[in-house]
Amino acid sequence: MLYYLTQYVLAESLGTSWEGSVSFLNVFRYITFRSAGAAVTALLLSLWLGPKVIRWLKQLKFGQDYLDKAEEGGDLKARLSKKGTPTMGGLMIVLALDISALLWAQWNALILLTLLSVVVLAGLGFYDDYAKIALQNSKGAAEHVKLVVQFGLAIFIAVYLWMLPETKALVTEIMVPFYKYPVLTGASAIGLLLVVLTIVGSSNAVNLTDGLDGLAIGCVTIVSVVFVVLTYIAGNVKMAGYLQVPYVPGAGELTIFCSAMFGAGLGFLWFNCHPAQVFMGDTGSLALGGALGIVAVLIHQPFVLVIAGGVFVAEAMSVMIQRGWFKFTKKRFGEGRRVFLMAPIHHHFERKGWYESQVVTRFYILSVLCAVVALSTLKLR
Repeated sequence: MLYYLTQYVLAESLGTSWEGSVSFLNVFRYITFRSAGAAVTALLLSLWLGPKVIRWLKQLKFGQDYLDKAEEGGDLKARLSKKGTPTMGGLMIVLALDISALLWAQWNALILLTLLSVVVLAGLGFYDDYAKIALQNSKGAAEHVKLVVQFGLAIFIAVYLWMLPETKALVTEIMVPFYKYPVLTGASAIGLLLVVLTIVGSSNAVNLTDGLDGLAIGCVTIVSVVFVVLTYIAGNVKMAGYLQVPYVPGAGELTIFCSAMFGAGLGFLWFNCHPAQVFMGDTGSLALGGALGIVAVLIHQPFVLVIAGGVFVAEAMSVMIQRGWFKFTKKRFGEGRRVFLMAPIHHHFERKGWYESQVVTRFYILSVLCAVVALSTLKLR
């Protein structure tokens, strides 16, 4: 919005006496300036909205007053201390993110598609959180309902990109890290499947990571920095050509979106750090995870997300391994066995005696290492 407003003012000033006095508005043409503006705006919005949203959620009694059976192990005292903490705090993240992106970005198909997807997934998460509060247990919405919405959205995005000539290559050409040429071309079926799995997998992986104070939002913030860099390069024809990465027209505006996600994440972390005043809930985790997946697809780098989001991958894999092994051993031996003390894996380390703050900080360190490796793919080709 600000971009269009400033360009209108500049156009109207041409040939007038006040042309020179508004020339400073040219800075709004630079993605770097608008990205910084989006990050600061999202941060300030989050800090301003935080107390209001927390107070509102407490008034509505939108808190987690139940204790899962799975949580009865480990530090029970710590678990009990979290009862009643309001959830659905993801609302403040989504609001700050969307408002900042709309305010600072130049609207194009890529940015609008991403923002629309965030709203849809946030709505799904809100429904799931509300169901959990209404039932006062961790089941929430039926699993098939969530999967239908997630897969429906992902399929819509995949088909939309595939049908448009200017974006079809994002689906049909398969790019992998550390290699500058597509490993497959004309692979529509594989490409469509990859897009769907990237979006759905990322959304659910971040959701599974959201189990300790500050863990999910901190890791999302770190990964968003990686995509600030990647989206800027993908949208700059000269830099993309120099680094030999796919150039995607209009992708530079996604830099504003990722910067807004970074700012909104930092603002939310202010209230979500231990001891958390609010939880993001599925309202935030499903939306943020899906956003990372969509951005990765739109800049032709879905496999780089696997590296950058290594913590999310580990969390999701731990759940898949735990469930798979439990079902296999129960069928084979009549008794289910476990690989981890508890899944997702952050709870495994809690059961081993790590303090919650230790788990979160060490996972932050791992996330930073994954981010560095992901950025190294720009030069190691």
